[in-house]
Amino acid sequence: MATKKKLNFEGSMARLEEIVSLLERGDAPLDQAMALFEEGAKLLRECTRQLDEAEQRVTLLTAGKDGEIVEEPFAGSG
Repeated sequence: MATKKKLNFEGSMARLEEIVSLLERGDAPLDQAMALFEEGAKLLRECTRQLDEAEQRVTLLTAGKDGEIVEEPFAGSG
């Protein structure tokens, strides 16, 4: 079995969009549709993981008491 190259976020999203398009057409045999669905689910989990990591690195720039810009850790909504 060939080893699949790990895609970056943008590549994963492009492949996920391709999978959705293929599934929406509705002409794939059941076994192929299931394989596409499983691949899409894995890509979605990976994209979510990458977004979560990016969110953790985000900082908000806010004005400090003296008007200087200070960095604060991002306090996400979730």
